[in-house]
Amino acid sequence: MEIRELTCINCPMGCLLTVEMDGDEIKEISGYTCPRGKTYAQKEVTNPTRIVTSTVKVVGGKRERVACKTAHDIPKDKISAVMEAINAAQVQAPVVIGEVLIADVAGTGVDVIATAHAV
Repeated sequence: MEIRELTCINCPMGCLLTVEMDGDEIKEISGYTCPRGKTYAQKEVTNPTRIVTSTVKVVGGKRERVACKTAHDIPKDKISAVMEAINAAQVQAPVVIGEVLIADVAGTGVDVIATAHAV
């Protein structure tokens, strides 16, 4: 039996979660105060994912960079590849919030979108 301790990152409460594992099977989850904590623990021990936030270079505008993020969470082991793609990218001004800056980043099936305007 393996015990994994996690801190939930779904809200500011930061519940301390305990997950009992038997191989790849979850036996028990405790410490959560809402259903989101339980879901987070299940996902974190079986298929951890993250939303990546960063900036992309802007060409032809007043701002040098524009804030961006992945539209959905991506597998945690793809973060480096996603960041390489973001760091290599450049977009033409103007940029609007929600605009897709990189489609299917690093083969994840997830787009990188602008989270700010850049003119």
